[in-house]
Amino acid sequence: MQKIPTMFARNPEDRRYVLPTVTAGCEWVLAGEGIATRKYDGTCVMHDGTTWWARREIKPGKTPPPNFHAISTDEITGRTVGWEPVAQSSFAKFHAEAVANVSAFTGIKRFRAGTYELTGPRINGNPEGERHHWLIAHAEADVISLPGRSFDDLRAVVLQLAEANGSEGLVFHHTDGRMAKIKARDFPKPL
Repeated sequence: MQKIPTMFARNPEDRRYVLPTVTAGCEWVLAGEGIATRKYDGTCVMHDGTTWWARREIKPGKTPPPNFHAISTDEITGRTVGWEPVAQSSFAKFHAEAVANVSAFTGIKRFRAGTYELTGPRINGNPEGERHHWLIAHAEADVISLPGRSFDDLRAVVLQLAEANGSEGLVFHHTDGRMAKIKARDFPKPL
């Protein structure tokens, strides 16, 4: 799991927000390539076919937990992203409930290898409004139709989705495997 680049460059004066300048390597999105999917607002977990893993970010100078597998380190923030076994993560109980809920409601007993979003009442303040803890396969995320791909078009869609259903933003998927993202919180709140 490589960290997905934010498609617009961060404002150097206030890194919480983006500028209408495309991030190098993400030009394909504005060129109309790839599809847009909903970015769910929970926490990322991965099933490798045998074991469940939780995404974990380690701040510079902090000791990683046991069995942590580092994937990449952000050159600007110094934070390291990787995976730790879900069973030792702070999400263990809620993940177990989500697996049980998905099995009970859908009949799925074996999960496919891949990444999932763990959502529910005790995850990130539950912006998705879930009644139960749940797992959403990223490979099955809702495809979003876009009126255009300009900075203003994407800002409008992302903010509208966040308001309507708690969506965190959009993830763009290119046929060659590249991805890019944009989140509602990347934009200042409208006045």
